[in-house]
Amino acid sequence: MNEDTLNMEVRQFLKKVGVTSQREIEHAILKAVEEGRLQGSETLDLKMTLELSQLDLKHCIDGKVALE
Repeated sequence: MNEDTLNMEVRQFLKKVGVTSQREIEHAILKAVEEGRLQGSETLDLKMTLELSQLDLKHCIDGKVALE
């Protein structure tokens, strides 16, 4: 195994996850505000789950996003 290749592959995956996740979260929040389901001043609970099924890895990360 080449550790440099592993590092680069993981970084590329995480970059894709980060960009895509941010876009999806922002879109969902903006839509909810437009539809009146959110006021725009809430603090929202988030949970991201990372799964690597071949290695039985499941890791959850909890966080919050304050809209104001």
